[in-house]
Amino acid sequence: MKGIYFINERISLNGLSKEESIAHQKQTILEHNRNKEILTVKPNPYQLHDYYTNLHALLYDLKKEKHQLDCFVIFSSQIIEDYIYTYPARWLILKSYFKDIITISEQPTIHVKKVV
Repeated sequence: MKGIYFINERISLNGLSKEESIAHQKQTILEHNRNKEILTVKPNPYQLHDYYTNLHALLYDLKKEKHQLDCFVIFSSQIIEDYIYTYPARWLILKSYFKDIITISEQPTIHVKKVV
């Protein structure tokens, strides 16, 4: 399977520092992708990371490539809920590029705090 994953660099999970939250998201997602044999693709070869940190940039790159991928992997739906609420039409378009949206953690104990 081919997919893309998203790391929210602007949040703090469960009281972790910003850096710890990024590392936790990345480690959890990479382990999941390895176990499920999900190959990470980069629609934009000039992108710094293997993952996306900006959903607007991801949507832009997907529109340019115009092909569907197997999955979009996120740590938790809570880390993108602000985007979904603010840009519902863009979220629907973004979702349409993937056969499946995979959420790693749906634990109600996750506390997300925006970090400026």
